[in-house]
Amino acid sequence: MAKSPMRVVVTGAAGQISYSLLALIARGDVFGRDQPVDLVMLDLPFAKDALEGVVMELQDCAFPSLKSVTATCDQTEAFTDIDVAVLVGAFPRKPGMERNDMLAKNAEIFKAQGALLNTVAKKTVKVLVVGNPANTNCLIAQKYAPTIPKENFSALTRLDQNRATAQIAAKAGVTSDKVSQITIWGNHSATQYPDAWHGKVNKDGAEVAASAAVNDDAWLKSDFITTVQKRGAAVLAARKLSSAMSAAKAIGDHLHDWIVGSEGRWVSMAITSDGNKYGVPEGLIYSFPVTCEAGVWTVVNGLEISEFSREKLTVTAEELSGEAKYAAEFLEKASA
Repeated sequence: MAKSPMRVVVTGAAGQISYSLLALIARGDVFGRDQPVDLVMLDLPFAKDALEGVVMELQDCAFPSLKSVTATCDQTEAFTDIDVAVLVGAFPRKPGMERNDMLAKNAEIFKAQGALLNTVAKKTVKVLVVGNPANTNCLIAQKYAPTIPKENFSALTRLDQNRATAQIAAKAGVTSDKVSQITIWGNHSATQYPDAWHGKVNKDGAEVAASAAVNDDAWLKSDFITTVQKRGAAVLAARKLSSAMSAAKAIGDHLHDWIVGSEGRWVSMAITSDGNKYGVPEGLIYSFPVTCEAGVWTVVNGLEISEFSREKLTVTAEELSGEAKYAAEFLEKASA
């Protein structure tokens, strides 16, 4: 029996990331070539003409798995009966803007989107937040959608994992598919902790520890971490535009592994920290290593955390706690 169409909304759909992402979804690269998709593209009214152009391009691609495509500037229409919500759109940090200003702007946006999802989306909806600050935006959307399970919300750190994996592969002299079990802990920010100490590398027909394949512990504790943390800024400086192609690829990877399954591989997802075994404070959206099967993620537990790593996990948790507190206080004042 043919599968029922999956209704997927992408916000910020006229932007650069979405332009690369939409074709991946429509072609079947994300949910499978046998999974029909009803694709909904949402953006602000100023982008209406651009959205119509993207609709025409998607139609012209003649993707067999794309059952329908809708462009809208109406959030209620976009979120109604949604199976998957990819929240790419967010208020960008502009020159001279403090991070807290960006947090405040986005707190209002994601409060409204969370409340709307709570009202009109399916209760089984899977929500992936991409727009920065992604972890805290996700936390706010989750808070204001209390009838949707907490575990149905996640934020994107797969781009960071992919970046870290590529760095290890280059250093070890292998292709990226030979590297596994690289973890991003914490926030999608400059405090994130790319962790290769549990990583594996398949080299010369044998699987070895990533640290052995790299054979440079000083690099793993310094340049490797900072390169991954600052990669987005480096791309922006070089292109004069932020990461788009790599971000779209990472979104597709995240959604595929979450919903279709990671087949035992562990991947990085920013998820609710409630009940975690790594001493991370509860009430955050924090990136952990997980495995996924049929839409359910499970944290990889039992990993040894060194003193060096513990310090890194704590720093990024403290940043997230500060962001969460600021956003909550702002929204409380705004509603008073």
